[in-house]
Amino acid sequence: MQGNNYVIVGGSSGIGLELVKIISHAGGNVTVFSRTGDSLVGLPNVNHVALDIRTEEVSKDAIPEEIHGFAYCPGSIILKPFRSLKPEQFQDDFEINVLGAVKALKACFRGLKKSGTGSALLFSTVAVQQGMPFHSSIAAAKGAVEGLTRSLAAEWAPNIRVNCIAPSLTDTPLAGRLLATPEKKTASGERHPLKRVGEAQEIAEMAAFLLSDKGGWMTGQIIGQDGGMSSVRV
Repeated sequence: MQGNNYVIVGGSSGIGLELVKIISHAGGNVTVFSRTGDSLVGLPNVNHVALDIRTEEVSKDAIPEEIHGFAYCPGSIILKPFRSLKPEQFQDDFEINVLGAVKALKACFRGLKKSGTGSALLFSTVAVQQGMPFHSSIAAAKGAVEGLTRSLAAEWAPNIRVNCIAPSLTDTPLAGRLLATPEKKTASGERHPLKRVGEAQEIAEMAAFLLSDKGGWMTGQIIGQDGGMSSVRV
């Protein structure tokens, strides 16, 4: 990763922040687009650009001419019964998770292609493949993300790889309400075969692998990093 250029959208908290730290400490140059950048202060080789992906376009002037890796990390968690969800909430999830990714990918496409071995990474959720109550809105949006991943992997091969990580519940600020107490965290962990929730650092390590040359023969993959929830029964 040393000396290579990376663009991380949503890299100021949670998994995105942990990924930025890994790349930064490995000597990579990171351009981070997020609403705030306070958590990035002191990290070497990191440039922050203020952006609200829902209402603003990704500035091409702030993007490196050559991009070796791109990750889109913003997400949302709206867990409600289907009867309580309004169409506007489905639209909000779609705008954050899908249209935001589309805007960022379009802005970074030329840079990824110029590198010759560019890697793009998106994020889904275990709830797409494992039906879960109260997840209809986010599962619908992330299902579109998985379709986008496979379509772009086919369209952009062989010069750009496109993969997706589908975690289960991970201990991040986004999931803070669901893991607000030790009791809630333990109960959530017990739902997984590995009996714990995921850590942001664990997901970020997989993300860094996929963005690096070590993952150079992987594209079009939806990787279930979910404590066994999607495939194991114990």
